[in-house]
Amino acid sequence: MKNTIRIERAIKNITQGELAEKVDVTRQTINAIEAAKYVPSTVLALKIARLFGKQVNDIFELEEGD
Repeated sequence: MKNTIRIERAIKNITQGELAEKVDVTRQTINAIEAAKYVPSTVLALKIARLFGKQVNDIFELEEGD
């Protein structure tokens, strides 16, 4: 699954650590999601989307084979 978290963080000028703190996960979790090595839970995806003021589909996109 592709995502635009890195871009959204840059727009808001926040670090992985700051985002992690705001959505109550570790920085490593955010890093893994950005690297497409971890698919977030629905709750976490919704928290991230809400924080950025976007819809989940604006941030997360299924890839072929997902």
